[in-house]
Amino acid sequence: MAGMLYLPRLFVYHCAAPPGSAQSETFKVMERRLLRAIINPAMVVTWAVGLWLAWEGGWFASGWFHAKFVLVLALSAVHGVLSAHVRAFAEDRNRRSQTFYRVLNEVPTLLMIGIVILVVVKPF
Repeated sequence: MAGMLYLPRLFVYHCAAPPGSAQSETFKVMERRLLRAIINPAMVVTWAVGLWLAWEGGWFASGWFHAKFVLVLALSAVHGVLSAHVRAFAEDRNRRSQTFYRVLNEVPTLLMIGIVILVVVKPF
């Protein structure tokens, strides 16, 4: 989660850097390393461990688990969107504003809050 919360913040700062500048190139390296070394492996481990825990706990039939699973799928979709933006910045073809990335930065937080509430409260 830390990586998914930090990457859009890097995008906000990267928007202010002129394409091709030394600062822009530094952001490209930071974004690529964050995605490939931290976010991608963490997502794979999270999915594997999460599915194993759901199997061991017998939660596949629970309503709260279905709702949580939908939110986790949405979080995985956000991961895909972030990956696409890393590629766009790497190719100097970003067309989004700082405001867009500031709003995008809040999406993983909201999904995480929903996921945690469902897991702790198990409302249905």
